[in-house]
Amino acid sequence: MTDVVLSGIWKSFDEVDVIKGVDLNIRTGEFIVFVGPSGCGKSTLLRLIAGLEDLTAGEVEIGGEVMTDVAPSKRGIAMVFQSYALYPHMNVFENMSFGMRLAKVGKQETRRRVQEAADILQLTPLLDRLPKQLSGGQRQRVAIGRAIVRDPRVFLFDEPLSNLDAALRVATRIQIAKLHQSMSHTTMIYVTHDQVEAMTLADRIVVLNGGVIEQVGTPIDLYEHPKNLFVARFIGSPAMNLIPCSIDSAAPNATVTPADGNPVIVDMPIAAEAAESNGTLGIRPEDFEIGDEITAIVSGDVDIVEVLGEFTMVYVNCGLAEPVLAKLDGNVPARIGNQVHLTAPTAKLHLFDSSGLAYRRKNSSESAA
Repeated sequence: MTDVVLSGIWKSFDEVDVIKGVDLNIRTGEFIVFVGPSGCGKSTLLRLIAGLEDLTAGEVEIGGEVMTDVAPSKRGIAMVFQSYALYPHMNVFENMSFGMRLAKVGKQETRRRVQEAADILQLTPLLDRLPKQLSGGQRQRVAIGRAIVRDPRVFLFDEPLSNLDAALRVATRIQIAKLHQSMSHTTMIYVTHDQVEAMTLADRIVVLNGGVIEQVGTPIDLYEHPKNLFVARFIGSPAMNLIPCSIDSAAPNATVTPADGNPVIVDMPIAAEAAESNGTLGIRPEDFEIGDEITAIVSGDVDIVEVLGEFTMVYVNCGLAEPVLAKLDGNVPARIGNQVHLTAPTAKLHLFDSSGLAYRRKNSSESAA
């Protein structure tokens, strides 16, 4: 078993607390993704697991063993960085096998491990090439292969795709997903600022903000049941629309009235003593539909239209601080300056109190935090 358990993790640089009391249990074979904005502490947390930074407080356990005094090379981990860091004078085989040669692994075993990793990553035809003869995506796969041959208990990825262009990011992301499938016994922890990578790769996502965990859950949990406004805005592309509203807690369901919009009943039982008069209504762009003046949740004039073939992005000026974004069918007849009325199924609405916490829909599951 190679569970990774983080207990009360703190990390401070001088007077600045970067990680603030993180507790997390990562199960054997899980693909966990740390996401969050720049400076949230995700890479620092990864380096603490690897032993590349010293803990200020707390414990890291890998496979039931406390790692506080264990050197990075003895933790059974392999790390893939944003930079490929390949030796330019060595070919692919030599780059992938270099660590094993230093460890004096036998030639036959070295060749077997390199060949297995090359087969997984589709690098077999490239083993004799130098790094300068490879594309960026191929170089990153070599760096991943160099980690695979070490047969680690835990893989750590620190934004490995951020230096690649869009097409190579997609191709390499697919290779990493296949790698996880072929090494299902190996725990993988992946850091990215790109929530699309997180949604497509993760078994569970850890959303970090300011050194604390905002929410932990499966991609669909975080998408459908964000715990607060931060998670609601961060998970999902394009981001969720957040609209100020008033809340009437009349039983059995709440009635919500968006700014300059029509009242709408939501299936969220908010007790009168717990309800607040003001809150935030969240609607994902893809959940909007064209309605009429009577059924509209919000109405306004079209500011910008982006026709993308399969769908059309329509930015609507509803008199709010930001335009409301609707992701509609590709053939929607929207024109700049035209008035549109937008509605959405009540089951797709999200509601947050004045502190930013989500009201829970009836029978909705709570993500662990």
